[in-house]
Amino acid sequence: MKIVILDRDGVINEDSPNHIKSVAEWRPIAGSLEAIAKLCQAGFRVFVATNQSGLGRGLFDYDAFCAINDRMQKQLAELGGRIDGIAFAPDPPDAPTPRRKPGPGMLLDLARRLNASLDLVPVVGDSWRDIQAARAAQARPVLVRTGNGRRTETEHRTELRGVAVYDDLATFANALIAAQHALPPVR
Repeated sequence: MKIVILDRDGVINEDSPNHIKSVAEWRPIAGSLEAIAKLCQAGFRVFVATNQSGLGRGLFDYDAFCAINDRMQKQLAELGGRIDGIAFAPDPPDAPTPRRKPGPGMLLDLARRLNASLDLVPVVGDSWRDIQAARAAQARPVLVRTGNGRRTETEHRTELRGVAVYDDLATFANALIAAQHALPPVR
């Protein structure tokens, strides 16, 4: 099974320090939805693992969260793509559970549900906590420079050694698909 796990805010859609609280505030990053569609069409199952502390803080409710995800899914469907599952941690940073990144809980739960190893699974994020969670889950961390990515790259340059860094989700998706096609056939 070919799996890719993505953070949402800052990777798929524009992020905000005030949280994405409504469909009106949700705006995809240029090329991100097309990138997900390409991954799907190349045979990858795409999942999202996202911290959503705005839920726990009462900044928006589950109906708003679901409406945002529905908008994302509808726009993806128009392009021939989809998100196969969305894991989220609603807990705030001051009262984290193991599910909240940098904890690996969401990623480990996805692996358990899929009965899959995360060894070679790329986990794409824009924040240091995304990289930490991927490492803790024994997955393959990937950083994109969108969202908080440029700041993360600057602040954690040394700790990011060995982590693949891409300008955006589209660049990552193109590289992953090209690498898949460059592999020799299995005999």
